[in-house]
Amino acid sequence: MIRDAAELIRPYVIRTPTLPMGRLSELLGLPVIGKFELLQHTGAFKARGAFHKMLRLSGAERAGGVVAVSGGNHGLAVAYAARELGIAATVIMPSTSAITSVQRARDDGAEVILTDTIGEAFAHGLGEVAVGKVIIHPFDDPAVIAGQGTLALELYADAPETTDVIASVGGGGMIMGVATALKALNPKIRIWGVETLGADAMTQALQAGEPVALDHLSSIAITLGAPSVSARTLAGVRELVEEIVLVSDEEAVRSIEVLSQTSKIITEPAAACTWAAALRLRDRLPADARVALVLCGGNASLDDINRWRSQFPGGSAAGSARGSEPASAAAPIVGE
Repeated sequence: MIRDAAELIRPYVIRTPTLPMGRLSELLGLPVIGKFELLQHTGAFKARGAFHKMLRLSGAERAGGVVAVSGGNHGLAVAYAARELGIAATVIMPSTSAITSVQRARDDGAEVILTDTIGEAFAHGLGEVAVGKVIIHPFDDPAVIAGQGTLALELYADAPETTDVIASVGGGGMIMGVATALKALNPKIRIWGVETLGADAMTQALQAGEPVALDHLSSIAITLGAPSVSARTLAGVRELVEEIVLVSDEEAVRSIEVLSQTSKIITEPAAACTWAAALRLRDRLPADARVALVLCGGNASLDDINRWRSQFPGGSAAGSARGSEPASAAAPIVGE
């Protein structure tokens, strides 16, 4: 299904580059590459799943329109894909969403509805489905998961020697697609997930043995802010992912600094936290490991980054890259 998705969406998505990250390799002591999904349409991998789902809709379904619930990147992807395919789209966002994301979705022709919370947004989305629209779920849909997994086919084609892949987890759709593809191509590849404290729905689900609803998102990594994972993605992580590594917001901010200084890229916390996880895993990986970071998105403004740095002052990017993990950070959760 992932291979079929790659063929179907090929005319509509960017084949993003997989590039060596030499300075990060020096800091980690292991070869590091990046899969630059932040260069995808709308600045994140989400375009892959959105296009795949919508391209598989029937004519009647397209005529009825689509609806998406999102704190940012998924909504942007659905709005963009709908515009390109000539489908009417409604995007429901919590009022905490970035103003730029709201405006960009509107600029692509979507009707944007704001709600007080992400929970209310999902409830409103169900109402839109009741009047005939097709919901494009951000993660709990096989077509969306398969679309996200296409990035792993590209990664493996470009860097088949990779031994360890680190990807962030929101609702779990992307890491499930990536892990499904890579484990089929090479069962020996290790897949590691990463979440931030306060946006840790998968970690809590693994601890509880079932999906857990988060009361609220307290992390700056708003694009990881799924209110819960699904039974489908929880099962996928249990089967295919080594661990979910939990890092702090401060580690994510320090990682944004490292990536900007060493690799000249601007990442959102959801992408930068893969570097924080790599530092946590450094002493546990074998000497011949070759690490890939899925740099899933870059939708952070300079104002956002300045605000986060003010919130977590005091650390230098280079120093934190060599430093030890914060004492307050929680232990990783085994996903098996």
